[in-house]
Amino acid sequence: MIRNIFVVLHRWIGLAMAVFLVIVGLTGSLLAFHQELDHVFARQFYVTPRPGVPPLDLATLMERAPLISHARIVGAQWNGVDQAQINYLPEKDPATDRPYDLGFTQFYVDPWTGAELGRRTIGDYSKSSNVMRFIYKLHVALLVSGPGTLILGIVAVLWTLDCFNGFYLTLPVSLSAFWRKWKTAWVVKRGAGFYRLNLDLHRASGLWLWPMLLVFAWSSVMFNLRPVYDWTMSKFMAHSSLLEEAMKLKDLPQPAAKPVPVIGARAAFEAARRLAAEQARAGGFEAPEPSMFAYMDKMGVYVYGARGAAPQEGFLEGRPTLVTIDGDTGAPADVPFLRLTEKQDIVDRWLVALHVASVFGLPYKIFVCVLGLVVAMLSATGVYIWWKKRRARRFHEKQRARGAAPTEPTAAE
Repeated sequence: MIRNIFVVLHRWIGLAMAVFLVIVGLTGSLLAFHQELDHVFARQFYVTPRPGVPPLDLATLMERAPLISHARIVGAQWNGVDQAQINYLPEKDPATDRPYDLGFTQFYVDPWTGAELGRRTIGDYSKSSNVMRFIYKLHVALLVSGPGTLILGIVAVLWTLDCFNGFYLTLPVSLSAFWRKWKTAWVVKRGAGFYRLNLDLHRASGLWLWPMLLVFAWSSVMFNLRPVYDWTMSKFMAHSSLLEEAMKLKDLPQPAAKPVPVIGARAAFEAARRLAAEQARAGGFEAPEPSMFAYMDKMGVYVYGARGAAPQEGFLEGRPTLVTIDGDTGAPADVPFLRLTEKQDIVDRWLVALHVASVFGLPYKIFVCVLGLVVAMLSATGVYIWWKKRRARRFHEKQRARGAAPTEPTAAE
């Protein structure tokens, strides 16, 4: 009786999730190679790296960036070894009190010369250069921020629960000859019919990849339904909730907003770089090269960020370096809200790294790509198995209604 309940739950939860998991599985498979595929669809935004030739620093790139009407240059960032981005902040149109439309949202430059490579408008999916951005937005929010994220969060919770339910349903009903019976669930029978092939693929791939399927399901909850994730993790371990930490900081005094800083970008950049080097020496490691530099007018501070230097905790990248400089004085500024990532738990960091394929190099990227296809396959085979069983049940019902014996082969329940 209890098993029948779990069978029904697995069936209807699987059907409810099927379309969404096919979408996130296929898009996730492509996103494992996001950077490589973006090079294909938006080749004009990248340059050929120049080994042995140091690129320009971020402050110099900001100095060389063109002035654009109704906009201020507020930052620059690296998007890899072959692309840099200049960030512009549009001014407000006094007639409408809305920001001017600059005609783009991303501005790319050559890291070695500062020459413009091109401009891209996020959300304009009519351009081939936005193919990967379209896939990313579809993957994380079904193209609709807010409702899409919530829907995927609910799906992620159901997926996580169904991971355990699906595993339970592969177990033999009785303990008699348990291992011999369970072994059949781990293999794909050769020469079987189409229905049996789908059933074996559904069970066997789910079992062999079960740990990673659970990792991706639960990390999806972390990305899309953070309160549910934090509450659950706090029941099993000492867990730091970033949402709770952020709520604690909301009433603390924050730096005053300053539309235009007194200190120029070059002076602030050099001050931040010196401070980052001092912090690195104090920690006993070399200062990493900055990955972003920007002025945040709402807080009146410059932010200097660098990715973690050497991998720590195994293959996990070290925590990023973050330095904040007061836009008026050039002195170090304390902005606790910007340092929330420093409190991220090691489990959270590993879940993020595994989900976005930022660890273990190319082999793991290939694995994530294949896993995305498997997720889509699990949903497709699950729907087919349901359809086949439903068809068989209806056939039996019609035969019973006519008082005749079944004449068509049926799918096993």
